[in-house]
Amino acid sequence: MILYPAIDLKEGRCVRLVQGEMSAATVFNSDPAAQAQSFAAAGCQWLHIVDLDGAFAGKPMNQKSVAAILDVVRIPVQLGGGIRELQTIESWLNRGVARVILGTAALKNPDLVRRACKLFPDRIAVGIDARRGQVAVEGWAATSTVRALDLALRFEDAGVAAIIFTDIERDGMLAGVNVEKTAELARELETPVIASGGVSSLDDLKALKAHESDGIQGAILGRALYDARIGLKAALAIAA
Repeated sequence: MILYPAIDLKEGRCVRLVQGEMSAATVFNSDPAAQAQSFAAAGCQWLHIVDLDGAFAGKPMNQKSVAAILDVVRIPVQLGGGIRELQTIESWLNRGVARVILGTAALKNPDLVRRACKLFPDRIAVGIDARRGQVAVEGWAATSTVRALDLALRFEDAGVAAIIFTDIERDGMLAGVNVEKTAELARELETPVIASGGVSSLDDLKALKAHESDGIQGAILGRALYDARIGLKAALAIAA
């Protein structure tokens, strides 16, 4: 299982939110590139970056911070937030991003996902963020009537590298990851699933690891890392 330490960007700084509320942002590091370097030095194999401002604006807003991260780390980076055009996807991939995450675009423009997957094999992930089982978009500001599983199934034959599943009600709450719903989704799909939202302890990671055979490929770690509730060395050992 792969661990993805999260770097969420707001106004050029590394922050964490509570249930996606921008007004509830806590700044953890004003230098995202330094934060990325520390994760890489600790032995992480991937980084998970989200342009929070971009998710709300519908276009990239933290390009300088992302570029600074790409300049200083050599481990692969997956990036999401405000990426809704093919030109933007291609631009980020050419600049060194290993994998682009499409969230709002997956619901509103599924043809873009399919086209991107054909043009850039194994470099497109779909982010599915759910509130009470329904897909939320545009930085979680709007909730649709589409079920998370139904959206994931639409892309089973598209060549998506991974489904990143976030339980919004758990995100930033340190209340424990929704292992049951994540494993349930993974069992219904051929596409690997990455768990996100609410990972708060080593026990959460052990529980996710136990469902690796169901298709849970990885887990995104956020606030628990920054609050030192989870030690990165111990977390990496469990994942391995």
